[in-house]
Amino acid sequence: MKFNEALKNIEIYEAGKPIELVVREFGIDAKDVVKLASNENPKGCSPKVAEAIAKSANRAYLYPDDSMFELKEALSLRFGVDEKSIIIGAGSDQILEFISRALLMPNDKVLMSQVTFAMYEIYAKQMGAKIVRTASYQHRVDEFLEAYQEHKPKIVYICTPNNPTGDATTKEDVLKIIDGVNSDTLVVVDGAYMEYAAAKDEKYKIVPNDIINFSNVIYLGTFSKAYGLGGMRVGYGIATSSLIEELYKMRPPFNITTLSLVAAIEASRDEVFVNESIALHTQEIERYKVFAKEHGFEYIDSYTNFITYLFSDKIDSTEVANALLKEGVIIRNLASYKMNAVRITIGTKEQNDRLFEVLRSLLNE
Repeated sequence: MKFNEALKNIEIYEAGKPIELVVREFGIDAKDVVKLASNENPKGCSPKVAEAIAKSANRAYLYPDDSMFELKEALSLRFGVDEKSIIIGAGSDQILEFISRALLMPNDKVLMSQVTFAMYEIYAKQMGAKIVRTASYQHRVDEFLEAYQEHKPKIVYICTPNNPTGDATTKEDVLKIIDGVNSDTLVVVDGAYMEYAAAKDEKYKIVPNDIINFSNVIYLGTFSKAYGLGGMRVGYGIATSSLIEELYKMRPPFNITTLSLVAAIEASRDEVFVNESIALHTQEIERYKVFAKEHGFEYIDSYTNFITYLFSDKIDSTEVANALLKEGVIIRNLASYKMNAVRITIGTKEQNDRLFEVLRSLLNE
């Protein structure tokens, strides 16, 4: 059987290890496993969302409202945009897939930072496109514009805050990159973690209306992080209605589930829960900064719900991640990104206590 030649150059995306795998491999009771690898909301989802899902469970046999009217209406009111400017995806990464399929041809180029969300590259390579990366993991304006002028990519990805590093790009710098790009190039501003950046520092806050007056820009958001719906897979894209209309040609019918739609609609109404989640994060992440300073390693200043620890040559990120795993603590090793670093989701106080206890013991050894 002969497969698409483009697949030869694609590495399979490795998601964070699930609790079930650790239970099977190491014989640890599920209640003793602490998962801090996938940037899920440690508070779970809003109780109002859980109640709405339970009430709607008997509707699981029905297809969802494919117009997604109520969810689009909620997003329209939240952001002050027209409903025709919104597309819903099974996670914002499905919209990334739509974008690649709609725009890219073999040998087209896409531009992104040195270290960023892996699916940008994977979806581009599926279409036979070539990847151009800047020299830094930060989204530095000069590096992006220089690479743009040299390579003339079809798509430019700006991930802010950036995953898996946690740094963010100011609105001013994002606009400079957009201004330096020709209208034939699509600029994707991925704001999956924007709620955290906006709460930390206003100059990093970007809302769709800041950028979608440009005909070649799309803003992506998700319910997976601050809203606690990672398992429901609901994301959205906001752009000019003409751009969204083209992406709709890529969208399969009923691309999110009936219960996912119920959950996202209810979640969009509960900003109190989001604010409580961010408050917990803001409090607990300070402990991670103190821990790093106490043990002599660096971290990237985070505008997300995770923190990236950078290790010296004396500490190997793979050894640390594997040793923690055997103790039932799951974090994300960034060795695959060619970084001697780990990414740790900020958990509840109890989860963080456990992480510090085990990691402190390993470092002392």
